[in-house]
Amino acid sequence: MRLLTLALSVAMAAGGAADARGHRGDTYINSDGVVVHRPVRAPSPPPGATAQCRDGTYSFSLHHQGTCSYHGGVMS
Repeated sequence: MRLLTLALSVAMAAGGAADARGHRGDTYINSDGVVVHRPVRAPSPPPGATAQCRDGTYSFSLHHQGTCSYHGGVMS
């Protein structure tokens, strides 16, 4: 419980409310348990973006499978 409390405190101090798993709403935990930024809209690829989705958002996914799955797939 102390570790969870510490994780929440650190996440909140970093600039945003965290959920019970210690990550903010602009991130998700991937299949490897790694915190990854959710896709974002931007005029050009943001630092760390790994793919552009068909809906125009940029993904930060670390795996090919599932990338942009809720955003129309990967733009070809």
